[in-house]
Amino acid sequence: MLSLGWDWKVKIFLILEDIFKLVSYICEHAVCFQMQVATGRYHTLLVHDSSVYSCGSSLCGVLGHGPDTTQCSAFSRVPFPSLSRVVNISASHNHAAFVMESGEVFTCGDNSSFCCGHGEVGRTIFRPTQIKALEGISCKQVATGLSFTVILTTDGQVYTCGSNTHGQLGHGDTIDRTTPKIVKLFEGLAPVEQVAAGASYTFAVTDDGTVYSFGSCTNFCLGHGDQHDELHPRAIESFKRRNIHVVRVSAGDEHAVALDALGYVYTWGRGYCGALGHGDENDKTNPELISSLKSQVAVQVCARKRKTFVITDEGSVFAFGWMGFGSLGFPDRGSSDKVMRPRVLDSLRDHYVSQISTGLYHTVAVTNRGIVFGFGDNERAQLGQEYIRGCLKPTEIMFQKSMEDIVIAAPSG
Repeated sequence: MLSLGWDWKVKIFLILEDIFKLVSYICEHAVCFQMQVATGRYHTLLVHDSSVYSCGSSLCGVLGHGPDTTQCSAFSRVPFPSLSRVVNISASHNHAAFVMESGEVFTCGDNSSFCCGHGEVGRTIFRPTQIKALEGISCKQVATGLSFTVILTTDGQVYTCGSNTHGQLGHGDTIDRTTPKIVKLFEGLAPVEQVAAGASYTFAVTDDGTVYSFGSCTNFCLGHGDQHDELHPRAIESFKRRNIHVVRVSAGDEHAVALDALGYVYTWGRGYCGALGHGDENDKTNPELISSLKSQVAVQVCARKRKTFVITDEGSVFAFGWMGFGSLGFPDRGSSDKVMRPRVLDSLRDHYVSQISTGLYHTVAVTNRGIVFGFGDNERAQLGQEYIRGCLKPTEIMFQKSMEDIVIAAPSG
């Protein structure tokens, strides 16, 4: 029989304890995960009770309310032709994607680059429309990048469509795809559990903890230690060499962040404004552990324009990078300041935050009680507030009231 020393027993105990914390967190807040938030460039999408609500600028039809809507100052319900419930959403600057409980995928927005997946229809799709090419294929997640879309099926396969200038579709070439096409390489690998789309690059995380990246490496976001584009999915060896089991990644505009099974956080890419959280602005060509967060158990990570958010198992939010018109949520810092290391959002300490999403200049957070907070720029009503230009401090969005108003008003329309 194998005999383990005391040090190994302690290590195993601590690992099991962390895993237990993660499982307990997910179980305790399972209901809360039915509420989702996704922020685009100047708009926000929110799922509540399996229905989608949107606010902000409807540039390119991203709000899904039709051609007559240019802006929504409060969250308004998005009509779907299907009676199925929405289970997953993704928002980009020029299009949006939705997965239904039935496994169907709907998209809306600017389809000039074919990112909506409706074939050679070069016009704007103003209302959520089902992708016919995926009929009969059950899907569970979508990720929208800059003019391209990544779709994950329930059996762990990946489909992509849209712009392919840098090989971000993963098909071994730079040819655009008008409808979703399966990424062949993943057919012989472990099932994919999560996908993420950056500006012109893509991540896929398999159930064995491997991260694959492909597309543009201009900003070192692929994590391979070089600056070469990848036309095929390529495993990030830095994680594999260290036996790091990654469970989630987030793709920012110029940097990336990953979360492992023990709750540790890693960043790489451009270090502008301290977005990598290492106390400097140095670029990282390979994933690097954020040492100042080692005492925390992270459960969600989010990266976007030169800023990063981390949610812990205790519901605390850490933020770092560029303040971006207040979108980091620190009222004591200027709207263009830099926060070089992870710092907890004191203004949300009294709340258990379960999800957060950040756009270009605004951020929206959801608590385990369904309370919605917004901060940053609101010039285009992307925070769902009509009468403020923006806010440095997280401010509650009266989302529930907006929904009640819509329900009451509906019969008279």
